[in-house]
Amino acid sequence: MTNSPQTDGIVPARLDPDDLARNFDDLYPCFDDHEARVAADRCYFCHDAPCITACPTEIDIPLFIRQIQAGQPEAAARTIFDQNIMGAMCARVCPTETLCEGSCVRQTAEGQPVEIGRLQRYATDTLLERNEHPYSRAEPTGKRVAVIGAGPAGLACAHRLAMKGHDVVIHDARPKPGGLNEYGIAAYKAAGGIAQAEVDWLMGIGGIRIETNKVLGRDITLEGLRKVFDAVFLGMGLAGVNALRAPGEDKDGVRDAVDFIAELRQCDDLSGLPIGRHVVVIGGGMTAVDAAVQSRLLGAERVSMVYRRDRSAMGASDYELDHAQTEGVTIITNAMPVAVHGNGAAREVEFAYTWQGADGLEPTGETFRLRADQVFKAIGQRLEGSPDALAIEGGKIVVDAQGRTSLPGVWAGGDCAAGGEDLTVTATAQGRDAAEDIHASIMA
Repeated sequence: MTNSPQTDGIVPARLDPDDLARNFDDLYPCFDDHEARVAADRCYFCHDAPCITACPTEIDIPLFIRQIQAGQPEAAARTIFDQNIMGAMCARVCPTETLCEGSCVRQTAEGQPVEIGRLQRYATDTLLERNEHPYSRAEPTGKRVAVIGAGPAGLACAHRLAMKGHDVVIHDARPKPGGLNEYGIAAYKAAGGIAQAEVDWLMGIGGIRIETNKVLGRDITLEGLRKVFDAVFLGMGLAGVNALRAPGEDKDGVRDAVDFIAELRQCDDLSGLPIGRHVVVIGGGMTAVDAAVQSRLLGAERVSMVYRRDRSAMGASDYELDHAQTEGVTIITNAMPVAVHGNGAAREVEFAYTWQGADGLEPTGETFRLRADQVFKAIGQRLEGSPDALAIEGGKIVVDAQGRTSLPGVWAGGDCAAGGEDLTVTATAQGRDAAEDIHASIMA
């Protein structure tokens, strides 16, 4: 750590630039050709492969691994992209330990699955590095579709529609496309600008225009889009953040974890990004883990991640939680925030221990305090800016199996739609499938 005139508080440059560069380097570097073939040789190439069933996009995993084994990574990439056009990012951020690799026969038999995620990355990166787009557009249909949100769901929907010959305009609220992949994923999982590289590659299909800094309800309206487009797809994610509902959450040093992660991802010089010496992250999902781990990587001395229920109820996988602990994050369960203390700025967070009582989660009456000069809230996000005309349930847009909303001509998918799992791969599948239904509907 570099010396600082301040012994506490939120300050930049807690680590020197070399340490920061090492900390935020690629977590799992890509296989080389030999490593990929060795890893591919472990696959049993199951006829009724459970890994395919476990993949939300239903990639033919044994086929693409056999293609890698045969020395054809570009063909393997095509097999992946046929089902999942966001396959490069999914290879990095999917919870493979609970999806494809968790269902792998070798995992069941030996406790060590085929490294499907890293093999997928090897294949997709090989094709992206060639900067060639393997798909072409069908003859123009004359139909136009509006997509709200340039995240995984919106991009997957737009690409599939463009392939079928439709013209697509994507409207996104942020300055850059990519959505969660660009703004919401830990930097060490998406090193080297892969999120934007994948968007640029995807746009090679043609027929897609992206308009940034366009907010639904401010710059564009659903009613207006329905008048000039043949269909509309909503994939704007969840922009709102749930409140802590504890006294003191408005103090200096308390902020939303999603904003912190977005700022970090867009930061050109990590040594200039301020971080606390004592950091407390409230929440138990992937956002909480990413905020906690990256706080440690930026130089925070003590990082505690606190969740109100037990570990089995946490949204993050055991793999991610174990990784957080390996990085020095302390995980505290069965504790809920009571108040943030401090004179203007956060200095401590008070928690109450909880237990599962007859009426649900209840405080036990015993409390404790954690020192904190920085507090990140990662307690879930909510839908913002949704038109009143749409049916909403559980804070998300109601959709049927095809992604159709309660409004004719309007589809939705990804985190903003009901029934999703808040995963990049699930959002991609929903965007792709909605595009198929949109195509069938507007061409009928």
